[in-house]
Amino acid sequence: MKLLIAAPVFAGVVLLDVITKAVAVSVLAPSGRPETVVGDWVRFALVYNPGAAFGLHLGAFSRWIFMALTAVALVILSRLYREAAASDFRRVLAVTLVAAGAVGNVIDRIRSELGVVDFIDVGVGPHRWPTFNVADIAVTTGAALLAVVLWNEDQRDAMASTPVVTPDPQP
Repeated sequence: MKLLIAAPVFAGVVLLDVITKAVAVSVLAPSGRPETVVGDWVRFALVYNPGAAFGLHLGAFSRWIFMALTAVALVILSRLYREAAASDFRRVLAVTLVAAGAVGNVIDRIRSELGVVDFIDVGVGPHRWPTFNVADIAVTTGAALLAVVLWNEDQRDAMASTPVVTPDPQP
C-alpha cells in the first residue's frame, strides 16, 4: 500500500520539477528579466541558487556540503518511510514529498555548478519571498505535514502511556 502512494507521488514531483526547471531555463535564460504571471504578485524569474533555502551559502564547498546533507536527509527519510504503517497515508505522503523535493534539487546540484534552478517569484512590489521551485514546494509542504504527523504520533503515544487514575469509591 505504501508503494502505491509513494511511487507515483515521488515520480510525479521529480518529473514536474525537472520539466519546469528546463522550461524556465529555456524561456527565461538570456534576459534575466522577470515575466509577469499574475500581476506583480506572481512572476517567473530565473535564479541559480548555489546555496540552500533563503540563499544560505557556505562558501566554495556549498554544493558538496548540501549534497552530503541531502544524502543524510534521504537516509533519515527512508527510515521514516520504512517505519510507517502501510495504512499511514499522511506519513507516507509527507516523507515522499520531502524526499522527492530533495532529489529534485540535488539533481540540479549534480548537473550544474551554478546551483539549483529557482524561478517562482511571489510578493508585492519590492517585498518578495525568496525565489523557489517545484521541489521547494514539495519539501516545504511535506515537512509541514510531517511535523503535524509526528506531533500527533507523540501526542497519541503520550496519551497511551499516561496512567488512568480512578478515584477510590467512597464508603
